[in-house]
Amino acid sequence: MALSNLLLLSFLLFFSASASASASASSLHKTYIVFVQHDAKPSVFPTHKHWYDSSLRSLSSTIQADEDSETSRILHTYDTVFHGFSVHLSPLEAQQLQKVSGIVGVIPEQVRELQTTRSPEFLGLKTTDSAGLLKESDFGSDLVIGVIDTGIWPERQSFNDRDLGPVPAKWKGECVAGNEFPATSCNRKLIGARFFCGGYEATNGKMNESLEYRSARDSDGHGTHTASIAAGRYVFPASTLGYARGVAAGMAPKARLAAYKVCWNAGCYDSDILAAFDAAVADGVDVVSLSVGGVVVPYYLDSIAIGAFGASDHGVFVSASAGNGGPGGLTVTNVAPWATTVGAGTMDRDFPANVRLGNGKLIPGVSVYGGPGLAPGKLYPLIYAGSVGGDGYSSSLCLEGSLDPSFVKGKIVLCDRGINSRATKGEVVRKAGGIGMVLANGVFDGEGLVADCHVLPATAVGAAGGDEIRKYISAASKSKSPPTATIIFRGTRLGVRPAPVVASFSARGPNPESPEILKPDVIAPGLNILAAWPDRVGPSGIPSDNRRTEFNILSGTSMACPHVSGVAALLKAAHPEWSPAAIRSALMTTAYTDDNRGETMLDEATGNSSTVMDYGAGHVHPQKAMDPGLIFDLTSHDYVDFLCNSNYTVTNIQMITRKMADCSKARMAGHVGNLNYPSMSANFQQYGKHKFSTHFIRTVTNVGEPNSVYKVTVKAPIGTLVSVQPEKLVFRRLGQKLNFVVRVETMAVKLSPGSNTVKSGAIVWADGKHTVTSPLVVTLQQPL
Repeated sequence: MALSNLLLLSFLLFFSASASASASASSLHKTYIVFVQHDAKPSVFPTHKHWYDSSLRSLSSTIQADEDSETSRILHTYDTVFHGFSVHLSPLEAQQLQKVSGIVGVIPEQVRELQTTRSPEFLGLKTTDSAGLLKESDFGSDLVIGVIDTGIWPERQSFNDRDLGPVPAKWKGECVAGNEFPATSCNRKLIGARFFCGGYEATNGKMNESLEYRSARDSDGHGTHTASIAAGRYVFPASTLGYARGVAAGMAPKARLAAYKVCWNAGCYDSDILAAFDAAVADGVDVVSLSVGGVVVPYYLDSIAIGAFGASDHGVFVSASAGNGGPGGLTVTNVAPWATTVGAGTMDRDFPANVRLGNGKLIPGVSVYGGPGLAPGKLYPLIYAGSVGGDGYSSSLCLEGSLDPSFVKGKIVLCDRGINSRATKGEVVRKAGGIGMVLANGVFDGEGLVADCHVLPATAVGAAGGDEIRKYISAASKSKSPPTATIIFRGTRLGVRPAPVVASFSARGPNPESPEILKPDVIAPGLNILAAWPDRVGPSGIPSDNRRTEFNILSGTSMACPHVSGVAALLKAAHPEWSPAAIRSALMTTAYTDDNRGETMLDEATGNSSTVMDYGAGHVHPQKAMDPGLIFDLTSHDYVDFLCNSNYTVTNIQMITRKMADCSKARMAGHVGNLNYPSMSANFQQYGKHKFSTHFIRTVTNVGEPNSVYKVTVKAPIGTLVSVQPEKLVFRRLGQKLNFVVRVETMAVKLSPGSNTVKSGAIVWADGKHTVTSPLVVTLQQPL
């Protein structure tokens, strides 16, 4: 009896396990991106899509794409940046598809996230400057910047087409009509608009059209903001709630824009991002601006890297945000060497809003709160949210529903940063009856401050300021005079020193995928940037915020990236023959690393000097990039050699580049570090060796004066011996290429297991007019 019960129990367990396995298998369906060998299509199929559908039908009965079916399971087909399609499959079907003839690879989709005035002037781009970059390029009027983002609000003045000539003849794009976005939404400024939601809806089901638009219209604000940074027209007067008053303008005010909407309420899906890359390149964009990122994976699994390679291979410059994971190391994203990776710096403008405590102390803070202020001269009761809720952790962060109104009413509340958005914390305090908020950084945030359009009088303070306020609250609560404070809003302050400073949130190197390639490449303004904003989104981004503003102030490497996209368009307009690598080289070798005090740029997180791992080659200098003297150029073949030397398989390389690689020649070219990149990075593992050496071979192309002589200056990293051969480059004509070799030697140092030491220097070539600087980084790593 016991045995039969046991058998019955084991049968039931097996049955329930297999039932739950089949249920979970169906829920395991996800989107896969499928790479195909383009020329393998059997001639019996009229189009590649017919062939793809047939390949899917051959898999299994679970893929409902039978002969008579009108609906295909395919989400997108790709035929410009690479060849293939995306489809929703079970893991088993994906495995089976991998074995079908003509299929090169099948990779699972990732979900990406957004990496969320005065910058043209700060960068030296002034309209009155008759001989500078804006003049030379006629403001980039024949160039098209494709912005892959959350869409666009086309009615904004930043996108008006006054005085613009006809749409460039090469343009093949279109203005796709959709929900609240008629085809007439485009003009001679916004010349194309498309939206891609197949991947998003395959995972999340049909979108809720009462919350977002099934069209290129922007219901978030991020895409409108980034597009106007890259190429917004001159708009005066511009401000956000009275802050940062002045003229708003993008980097390339006459460049044309095309909006490719791929980001929705649940994120940005790889299959949609790839479809946007494919369309943008086929449409004829010159620059792709991508303020979106995610985790770093090998390049053949990274849709952004694959899309960017296809774009670069077609001569399109790709600018991508480095990510907002700073200030920790190894946080940089979008690290492929064929994309330009942009970190964020501050400008010489800020928005002081200081906290005055009852004991007279002043704690510095920043804010762009624009509503009724606190009563002048009055001090209000001050409390720390962590000591007024049932659950100290939730209340310290001012999470939804964590604050007790009976404790909070009429008081200024100190909230800790983290979990929910900064502006949402203010809304939580306001709903609980609080009169104001002070938002304190955590230890990891350091002293990096971001100004927000809060819904109540509020300011942000650094970690040290937060500690000081908590100590004051604690001490005053035990004394006879309870803690009080007020917030003093000082408006907009210009001429701030030091600037630029590397923004605390800006993601840092080293490069997690290819340590031999220094990333980020450059930094650009990304903190408290004023740009265009949609009509139906409050400046704080909170649903209950009913304020409306034509411009908004945001921060992030998302804002830094379009600065470089716009400058790249100006450079391309001035030098139509330059490749994407040439443009990046010009930006990198002319970048600067000193601030407006003449000292090394600081790191906002620590207040100490920043390093190459924070800023790459430095802060972009558009005027100097216009005339760099020499450039480090690269072709798609060079990138294939780089992938070979990075030990990618021939199949992996084909997935990235659409090319069959012959790696035997690449290995003759030497090592990964010999990619002709403007920066040089040597990495040594200390496996018991005492002495280390390596070399870098570089080729420079003369784009300065026909007859010019460049002499080298070596700034060797501390503790290294560096030599350059030859020490002089003599050019006789424009376009001439000359080689040089950099040899690096260093000795082992005492390190604890798993730790490393990073030293940096530079190789500088100068001809008396041009200075061409290449960062040189030497890393010694002690293995675990």
